[in-house]
Amino acid sequence: MATAHHTSTLPDVRADFPVLRREWNGHRVTYIDSAATAQKPKQVLDAMDRFLNESNASVHRGVYDLGREATELFEGARERIASFVGGTAETTIFTHNATEAINLVAYAWARDNLGPGDEILITRMEHHSNVVPWQLVCQDTGAKLRYLGVSDDGRLSLDELDSVLAEGRVKLVGVVHVSNVLGTINPVAEIAARARAAGAVSVVDGTQAVPQMPVNVADVGADFYAWTGHKALGPTGVGVLHGRRELLLEMRPFIAGGHMISRVDDELSTWAELPHKFEAGTSAIAEAIGLGAAIDYLSDLGMENVRTHERDLTTYALERLPEVPDITLHGPPDPDRRGGVVSFSMEGIHPHDIAEVCDRFAVCIRAGHHCAQPLMRRLGVGATARASFHVYNAPENVDRLLEALHEARRVFEL
Repeated sequence: MATAHHTSTLPDVRADFPVLRREWNGHRVTYIDSAATAQKPKQVLDAMDRFLNESNASVHRGVYDLGREATELFEGARERIASFVGGTAETTIFTHNATEAINLVAYAWARDNLGPGDEILITRMEHHSNVVPWQLVCQDTGAKLRYLGVSDDGRLSLDELDSVLAEGRVKLVGVVHVSNVLGTINPVAEIAARARAAGAVSVVDGTQAVPQMPVNVADVGADFYAWTGHKALGPTGVGVLHGRRELLLEMRPFIAGGHMISRVDDELSTWAELPHKFEAGTSAIAEAIGLGAAIDYLSDLGMENVRTHERDLTTYALERLPEVPDITLHGPPDPDRRGGVVSFSMEGIHPHDIAEVCDRFAVCIRAGHHCAQPLMRRLGVGATARASFHVYNAPENVDRLLEALHEARRVFEL
């Protein structure tokens, strides 16, 4: 039996996460579903509480001190969030989530720049939020949607990418940075560079990458890079889009109304400066401040350390899970090529049944198609079970999962 790697690069931070003190069925909760949403440290909850209790006001409007204080907290969070991933505040747009960030590109860039004969190229491992917006763009513009294949070990082929780009019809390339099912870390900087050389705009879904590894959007070099707060230890309701300045300047607003205008005449309006042009209405102020506290928390831990911690846990899971008979693991076998997520199938037990037995032991895993049905078809399964890790997980969480999976086999008399 493999032994746990107890030499984590991170301190034991579990005490910072109040929800991890909960118990079900006499068991302390084992939360290993962070790819769906991450738990929040008390530092994030305190920052939001403090704002709502002491500084609550609308931003960018009030001439009074409270409004100025709220604006400073909100814009200060934006600046720290931007620099956390190597971006600039001017091109860091707050959205409600990564899905809205990708839709912003679909509505404000793609619909004005694509037409019949053009193609959008995405990969077969995309989350639905980087599939469905492009399906709708194609319906509206007459463009065509194409898929880049995924190999048996869960990887993309850059040779295939080159051959599709060489046909000269691709105007937009959408790619996930880290797959939420396979864990694959894709070479997004390479893909963005090849897309640009072929005259195509690139959109990267960084939802699973930013929370668990060092990301520098300037180094990635994509035209658009989207991620979300709630997977990065922050609250729900706030996402981020980093965009190339020249493109953002020429794009029309996606949502119109207050806050995003410079002047409104009877017939026409002019738009506010970036990033406010794309932030209509009252922002999720407390949530943005909460996300600022979350990236402060991650910065203090050090993203290199977070990445090492995730890789060590994933390595341990990949070593231990094959002890369960008739289990199939999906994704690259090499932990250096994958993020902190492990999807698996068990012969003779539906993933939902696996998750239900795990829940009896207060082990929280995800079961389903993970909003990646084109990928499920490629894997030849209807659904998978999935464990995913974050900074508050430890090797014993993997051990608890193993106990639950062995119990599932007993329950189903396999």
